Amino acid sequence: MRDRLPFVFIILTLTLDAMGIGLILPVMPALLQEVNGGGVGSAALWNGALTFAFAIMQFLFGPTLGSLSDRYGRRPILLVSLFIMAADYLVMALTQSIWILLLARIIGGITAATQATAAAFIADISPPEKRAANFGLVGAAFGVGFVLGPAIGGLLAEFGTRAPFYAAAALAMLNLILGYFVLPETVTAAIRRDFNLKRANPFGALKALNKLPSVMTFLALFFLYEFAFIVYPAIWAFFTTLRFGWSEQMIGLSLASFGIAMAFVQGFLIRWLIPKWGEARVILYGFVFNFVAFLVLTFVGNGWIILAFTPFTALGAVVTPALQGLMSKSASDDQQGELQGVIASAKALAQITSPVIMTLTFWYFTEGGGFFAPGAPFALSAVLMNVSGVVILTGNRQSANNFPAARYRINPVLSLRLPCPWGSA
Repeated sequence: MRDRLPFVFIILTLTLDAMGIGLILPVMPALLQEVNGGGVGSAALWNGALTFAFAIMQFLFGPTLGSLSDRYGRRPILLVSLFIMAADYLVMALTQSIWILLLARIIGGITAATQATAAAFIADISPPEKRAANFGLVGAAFGVGFVLGPAIGGLLAEFGTRAPFYAAAALAMLNLILGYFVLPETVTAAIRRDFNLKRANPFGALKALNKLPSVMTFLALFFLYEFAFIVYPAIWAFFTTLRFGWSEQMIGLSLASFGIAMAFVQGFLIRWLIPKWGEARVILYGFVFNFVAFLVLTFVGNGWIILAFTPFTALGAVVTPALQGLMSKSASDDQQGELQGVIASAKALAQITSPVIMTLTFWYFTEGGGFFAPGAPFALSAVLMNVSGVVILTGNRQSANNFPAARYRINPVLSLRLPCPWGSA
């Protein structure tokens, strides 16, 4: 059991990280009006600014913290991140200034190394053939956290707008204490890499990782997938309200069912799929399933059908851990932190750009003068899934040669010899 405690700590850290984000969501409108005055519209604008500041800092500094963890170890980066996370929530609980709130989100974004460093830790302790399955637990942990966080945050809001921030700070600090006692260091002298400032940013890290076979292609696919998948949090509440007249309770029920299904897919289902099919086929069929799901959401006009279908849309969530597993296999042991930092930057970039494009698309096809089509953002996501599938199927021979089938199980896809998924892998 003691050997599993570090892994349990990592999963708990990621769950609490997502819970901390979800805890504060229900009170943000009231808090921002309390701190800055104005109405709900003004609060929404400031919330957008806070979210943008957090995401842009994640994009810029993800590779920095990943490289620091390759040099100084996963343990200190994770523990320092948890400490600053706790302090960040505490400052947000106490401040009466909108500008201090903004500064807190900037600092929080810079030090938001939890997911990237945790993924590097998982790569350190997992054999290559099990990395994708274990990365799936990262997504499962976030899914559970996002289901529990808003529900608990809504209950705590009864005690005031600051109560969820105190709770989030306490959770981070308690997890820091647990990590101090159970988390070992996995970066040994054999895999420790010197810190290079030129590589400790998204552009320098991309240049260095470009030398690895097919990593840039997989990073592009990762970005496209995240960009398309963000259509759910970006417009789901607005889409279902306009298209089906759903209440807040119905929207919450649908999101909870999606989160639970996503946790099951990434925590359990992928552990069966990867050994049976291999990462490459799981990725391809994930793109195909997402394409079908987005197409259904584009055209189906019955709200009860969509509510029943919502959990099944999470089946496409196998793509993220499978892509992470393939990229992790291509990087050396001393590059895992750098790689996970770049993946975090790609995800942050999608979180910055996708909501803008998706909400603009929704506005244009509902109020902006285009023909009435509230499902248009899902159609855009379906196109991106189709493009991603084509990229895999038309991968060139050089990429296939760089990934021998016996080791990475990707040659059957990239060389255009796609077997039946139920055949031998």
